[in-house]
Amino acid sequence: MGACWSLGIEAVTPSYTGFNSKNVSRDRNDMSSSSGKFSSAAMPMTPRSEGEVFQACNLKNFVFRELKMATKNFRPDSVLGEGGFGSVFKGWIDENTLKATKPGTGIMIAVKRLNQQGLQGHNEWLAEINYLGQLHHPNLVKLIGYCIEDEHRLLIYEFMPKGSMESHLFGRASHFQPLSWHVRMKVALGAAKGLAFLHNIESKVIYRDFKTSNILLDSDYNAKLSDFGLARDGPIGNKSHVSSRVLGTHGYAAPEYLATGHLTFKTDVYSFGVVLLEMLSGQRSIDKNRPSGQHNLVEWAKPYLASKRKIFRVLDNRLEGQYSPDQAQKAANLALQCLAMEPRNRPIMNDVVKALEELQVPPSC
Repeated sequence: MGACWSLGIEAVTPSYTGFNSKNVSRDRNDMSSSSGKFSSAAMPMTPRSEGEVFQACNLKNFVFRELKMATKNFRPDSVLGEGGFGSVFKGWIDENTLKATKPGTGIMIAVKRLNQQGLQGHNEWLAEINYLGQLHHPNLVKLIGYCIEDEHRLLIYEFMPKGSMESHLFGRASHFQPLSWHVRMKVALGAAKGLAFLHNIESKVIYRDFKTSNILLDSDYNAKLSDFGLARDGPIGNKSHVSSRVLGTHGYAAPEYLATGHLTFKTDVYSFGVVLLEMLSGQRSIDKNRPSGQHNLVEWAKPYLASKRKIFRVLDNRLEGQYSPDQAQKAANLALQCLAMEPRNRPIMNDVVKALEELQVPPSC
């Protein structure tokens, strides 16, 4: 699920790009824009046992032989992506019965197959079922089913034809055309709505692993959050945070979380700020190949974001002529607010959604 951290921080998948081409490596207001469905809202989202997870979710339990048929026996030419968890394969099922069909018939699916020797294990596989099996929203990827049979652990998702935001921003130019300003702001808004939904439901959820590789895109570039393996229930009662082992992806985690292990909704807001900055700049959050002093995108870019005269140094030059100075400044200010060192100074995701809605303009503008 991203780059690996050392010093006792759990390793995560290198450069996994969701259901993507194998050419690429791997908060309280009621808002209609963040509406969605969830079950057992008054209960904690994390059940106590594996049995409760399967009972609570409304998913199809696939038989392993079905998935072998759907994916052409997991042949290499069906691989969509690879990572520390294992591989993601393209498959086919009947749209109505959800039974496996011959390749090329029915609807396309993405089948994530857990590698038992991989970096991610059964608990994260179960967490994915727990959350995506109960939560439904236009900006969350749809989990169709799962398979648990002998040593096999698999997850079956809707297929996202445009792959991940990561691949479009940082993939090889020969395979991916640069996304326009309009599309980037559309994706940012969709992803923000997904986070706002998680933060606003009664059983509030902290996503904890917000990054470009976990933002998947449908054929119309509608953004959907994927990979809930590190998600956690938010604090309840008068608690301000959840204490946790520091997990996630280097370059996206909030500084106070790295320092204390205290997880809050504002942890997600910081990560959103990093991603928004990546969208604006077209640069990765961490890149050791950049000149000295620019390896960490946030540290390098922050001084320029508040200046109308200097902001152009950060903005992706492939976007030139697609935005007004006012739009650029508003987007940069939003990123800067999300990246505030003090969590209390960061906006809630509802306010981020409202700010991004004001930045949505027709492609012709």
